[in-house]
Amino acid sequence: MIGRWWRRRKPEERLRPARKEMLVASYQDETRVAVLEEGRLQEIFVEHRDRRSIVGDIYKGRVQNVLPGMEAAFVDIGHRRNALLYVGDIFIPRGSQASRRGRPEIGRLLKPGQEVVVQVTKDPMGGKGARLTTYLSIAGRYLVLLPQLPTIGVSQKLEPGERDRLRELAEKIRQDGMGLIVRTAARGAGEEELRKSYGYLLKLWKGIQKDMQKKKAPSPLYLEPELEIKVMRDVLDSTFERVLVDSEKKYKRVRQYLKEVAPELADRVSLYEGSQPLFEVMGVNQQIKEALKREVPLPSGGTIIIDHTEALTVIDVNTKSYVGKNSLEDTVLRTNLEAVKEIAHQLRLRDIGGIIIIDFIDMNEPQNRRKVLRSLHQELEKDRTKAYVVDLTKLGLVELTRKNVSEGLLEAFSEKCPVCDGRGVIFREP
Repeated sequence: MIGRWWRRRKPEERLRPARKEMLVASYQDETRVAVLEEGRLQEIFVEHRDRRSIVGDIYKGRVQNVLPGMEAAFVDIGHRRNALLYVGDIFIPRGSQASRRGRPEIGRLLKPGQEVVVQVTKDPMGGKGARLTTYLSIAGRYLVLLPQLPTIGVSQKLEPGERDRLRELAEKIRQDGMGLIVRTAARGAGEEELRKSYGYLLKLWKGIQKDMQKKKAPSPLYLEPELEIKVMRDVLDSTFERVLVDSEKKYKRVRQYLKEVAPELADRVSLYEGSQPLFEVMGVNQQIKEALKREVPLPSGGTIIIDHTEALTVIDVNTKSYVGKNSLEDTVLRTNLEAVKEIAHQLRLRDIGGIIIIDFIDMNEPQNRRKVLRSLHQELEKDRTKAYVVDLTKLGLVELTRKNVSEGLLEAFSEKCPVCDGRGVIFREP
């Protein structure tokens, strides 16, 4: 009886927030992937059909010009804008003549017209071209292959005993002195699983080497997979209870990929067939709208204000309507601690990168300042993207940096205003 009632329900009526889930939604000109915990949006990934992320792609490029004053070179990789390659991102083999000279000059390493194999580390953003490196890496679900380096690395997020076990397995399976990084997803993986992952990456590398010889610059040698597969590879793990996909084509692709690399997760993928859009039914679109607002409320009545400039992002913490019960210091401390959790969430959700300045409410007690800073460090450790707290300035401002490789939420869901040219104000006649 219950089973028949369940089948009669519309697909959107059956949906309830899972503890942790992933949603894949297809639109006419883009794909969106959302990560939710208890129904709350944690991360959103967007890929536009006409401007997909090129981070991780490998190209055979041609040096256009060398700039000694910038210690960099512009490289044509076949895109609209030339990409930038700094001297510190150029791989120099050990024992080579260039490596024995200490810090090399860019003019000794690259010449205009020279062909060079590069990998994109940062998407073009604003008026800047992509950022490049010649240190190549190819990512799989369990391993990252480093074909030029002999090192073995293991994710710091794994427990010490598990790290030692996986390091031994990595040493055992690698060939030809190539380097490997064992990813967090490899937790609990056996030798056969790692060997299979390594064999897949080795096959990709051999294909890239063949294309290096055959193709002329500028041309792609390796392209990262579609967004949904990329997120499954890098984010999905056993903590996710389900994955909902609203496109049959993408559903089949995701299922097939997981059957090959993580068969234990394949059955957690379901095809959503509701009449209403998946993101609407799950409340994701409304949460995206909220995340685009300048002001974010805190549980006790305080707020944080997020403002973007060309050089950095500024976050201001305010008590606003929260007046507390005991003392001013207690009110300020509670607001700042609430702000820490919300700021860490917003950095992840909005994918804010670069320099970030946080103006916490002034605290008189040194132990309270230390408590807020300690809480900030703990919350940032939950973020997959690396963030580094630089300092607490004399003015009480916290400086931090967060790695930024692609456009964030604001760039993905907004465009420059044609009236004010992006100034954010309405001009009146003088």
